[in-house]
Amino acid sequence: MVRSKPAKIRSTDEAKTYSHPESDSPLRPEVGTQAHFPKKKLKAPKIYRYDSSISPSLEWDTNPARDQTDALIAEILNADSLEQVKAAALRLKAMSQPFLNWTGKAERLSFDVPTLPLFIHERLSTRAIIETVRGHKKGGDQLALELFGDPQHSIVDQTLKAYEHRDEWVNRMMLGDSLTVMNSLLEYEGLGGQVQMIYIDPPYGVKFGSNFQPFVRKRDVKHNEDQDMTREPEMVKAYRDTWEMGLHSYLSYLRDRLVLARELLIESGSVFVQIGNENVHHVRELMDEVFGTNNFVSIIQFQKTGGSASSLLASTVDYLIWYAKDKEKVKYRQLYIQRQIGDAALDRYDQVLLPDGSTRRLTADEILGLTPLLEGKRYQLTSLISDGATNSPSDFVFEGKTYIPRAGTHWKTTVQGLEELARQNRIEVMGTVLRYRRFVDDFPVIPLTDRWESTQLGVGLMYVVQTSPSVIQRCILMTTDPGDLVLDPTCGSGTTAYVAEQWGRRWITCDVSRVPLALARQRLLTATFPYYELKDSKRGPAGGFVYRRKQNKKGEEVGGIVPHIQLQNIANNERPKEEILVDRPEILKGITRVTGAFTFEATIPTPVQTEEQEQDETLEATGSFVDRLLGVLRKTPVLQLGGNRTVKFQSIRKPTRSLNLSAEATIATVSENGNGATPQPVAFVFGPENGQVIQRTVYQSAIEACAKNYSHLYVIGFAIEPNARELIENCEEVTGIPATYVQATPDLLMGDLLKNMRSSQIFSVCGLPDVGIQLEGDLYRATLYGLDVFDPVTMESDHRSGNDVPAWFLDTDYNGLCFHVCQAFFPKTGAWDNLKKALKNTHEESVWGHLAGTISAPFEAGKYRQIAVKVIDDRGNELLVVKSL
Repeated sequence: MVRSKPAKIRSTDEAKTYSHPESDSPLRPEVGTQAHFPKKKLKAPKIYRYDSSISPSLEWDTNPARDQTDALIAEILNADSLEQVKAAALRLKAMSQPFLNWTGKAERLSFDVPTLPLFIHERLSTRAIIETVRGHKKGGDQLALELFGDPQHSIVDQTLKAYEHRDEWVNRMMLGDSLTVMNSLLEYEGLGGQVQMIYIDPPYGVKFGSNFQPFVRKRDVKHNEDQDMTREPEMVKAYRDTWEMGLHSYLSYLRDRLVLARELLIESGSVFVQIGNENVHHVRELMDEVFGTNNFVSIIQFQKTGGSASSLLASTVDYLIWYAKDKEKVKYRQLYIQRQIGDAALDRYDQVLLPDGSTRRLTADEILGLTPLLEGKRYQLTSLISDGATNSPSDFVFEGKTYIPRAGTHWKTTVQGLEELARQNRIEVMGTVLRYRRFVDDFPVIPLTDRWESTQLGVGLMYVVQTSPSVIQRCILMTTDPGDLVLDPTCGSGTTAYVAEQWGRRWITCDVSRVPLALARQRLLTATFPYYELKDSKRGPAGGFVYRRKQNKKGEEVGGIVPHIQLQNIANNERPKEEILVDRPEILKGITRVTGAFTFEATIPTPVQTEEQEQDETLEATGSFVDRLLGVLRKTPVLQLGGNRTVKFQSIRKPTRSLNLSAEATIATVSENGNGATPQPVAFVFGPENGQVIQRTVYQSAIEACAKNYSHLYVIGFAIEPNARELIENCEEVTGIPATYVQATPDLLMGDLLKNMRSSQIFSVCGLPDVGIQLEGDLYRATLYGLDVFDPVTMESDHRSGNDVPAWFLDTDYNGLCFHVCQAFFPKTGAWDNLKKALKNTHEESVWGHLAGTISAPFEAGKYRQIAVKVIDDRGNELLVVKSL
């Protein structure tokens, strides 16, 4: 694409954002409302069936597809119209196409996906954070709601009207398995046929760890390598890294997600899958099967940041496989790249017209760009002749000599046109024929093809497998318009959301890991973008951007509209065609644009704690999920405590006659005199598969564990309510038995796709934020002293300083439901530096000091007179504590 100078950002009184007034989305409930969510709104798992006409083999006599073939032939013979014949013939043809087969495919004719509502956990807004800190208070409910994109519906509205009432559009980030998230978008929100572009960046190969970064603060994790992890080896074990059946599980994983991606796409939509050379052929075959061979558009190769080590040829490119929902209707915007000195596209422009009218050939060094061309206009000589005889007059006199096309050919224009070309100094004699002078300036750009160079990311990786923004930017600009919806079910470091935000597209992104989502939130909250001029500010980006033709002092085209001068334009003395460079909209200088309001959502919390549903939860606790989790615990019995310390469980089994406990085991604890270790019995309680651990579950389990003389209670869950977390910290005082909360990695929700091995570390102990509140006159401050992590082996707490925390957020008026990020702190990263420079003239230095430290800016007591502090630890786990003012 054309490279333009970066926007010069000048400070203004406030940071601005784009909104999408022409779009809306269904009202979604906030995380604290699940207890009121009507049971009638809960939906059964959705079953998706594969195309039964695609047989796992082509053995006609033994395959049930033979009956379908006979039926289709009969349908063709008895058809009443040509359209019916064509439709049946196409289905018959599809049955005989070659396809990819793998273990388990033939037996799996369908798959079912949990249909879960999405709950809003956080509302985030960079503008709200800046205004809150600058004003040292919330700034009034109306201002806060506007900045957060939060209309603040009542609990009744959020539950009874959920997914029925429409709200203003706010971009969305989600925690959960992409399969579950996409199914929720289809079944609860009716987004089928509404997504314009989907970008999927799955693991490149069968090593699942290749797409995961297990540690928030460390960015140089190699592909499944841990040589540099000697200080904290648990970092490389934070996620399972092997598919249960290798490539077979990998293909099942990808096919299921492609099926749902197809359902989400609009008819003009596109899907891109980024992949390496290891499995590009398999993915192409998969996409042929899901989208149809007739909807294949292209395989694009692009340069990656570095070459992969190899004893033979090093791999320097990755691939984008592009399919359309319907190739006949696909939306496409041609992209162009600037002609650069030394590029192959300029090699044929080997002549120069000097100011005195003379010409010469460029030297080899000038063509390569080693020697600058100091004067003159660069051009190439092209033919003035086309094939085919003509009866029109053909004699043309140039510089006293008459030229006539040879037999069977004709001039590309009329004789009058040739005369106009001569007047414009566009004709030159080459040997015995006339040639047309085509200058580089006639069209200073060239169309982008399927080979993308100069897309390397360079330095500054946020994420181990981060994709270059320029790659995703080209995909977005080629296949979407401002205001269109873009989906990335493989969030990673949030590059797709970042680029979509920059170019005024609506976006949804999700990930099964908390680590990339923690990085993506930081990236989006602290980003700055050029403010592209809108055609209609009332319509937002959906109204389009403004493009203008502009030239610099050298006469070079630097605007978003460039002329495309062709021979016929000059010959006929007509206005040349103009091309729009969609990546060069007009930039309004003096405006700092930041990320618009967005939400952080999850599929996790859905338990409804009525008596009837408590019984349902108890039944669930004795069902297949608990059995599966018990099997995982047996295969991965080591619990990481940080600092290279571990707890190893032995004899893991189900307890006998238990009302609340899920499992029991023994561990070796240090004796009082420090000599040797004594086995101690411990108990486990598992939280729900699709819900939070609640206070009642912890209390009842602790009472039973204490009565049965267990030494410790481990509470394992994917999420936990704040009051349940607080009870765990004080469990020994309240119930007589100490307890520890253990965070399970969300990739467990992917079912049996991933292998559980002893090297896998999918359980980790989370600390509790140590937060203090200070009253200064009429204002309050919150201080994060650090994290306290309980050690169940030594029975002591390990303290970690607040300055050693990657990120923490503050809601200065927590309503017990959704968390509003009023202040966001990144003590270790300096993440606010770019925004600090952009707004240095309008914001006090103290503002940025607060946002980089452990002490909040002053704030007023709000309506609810309580605050909430959320800490993101090194593994992306979210640790929430609520304090009353």
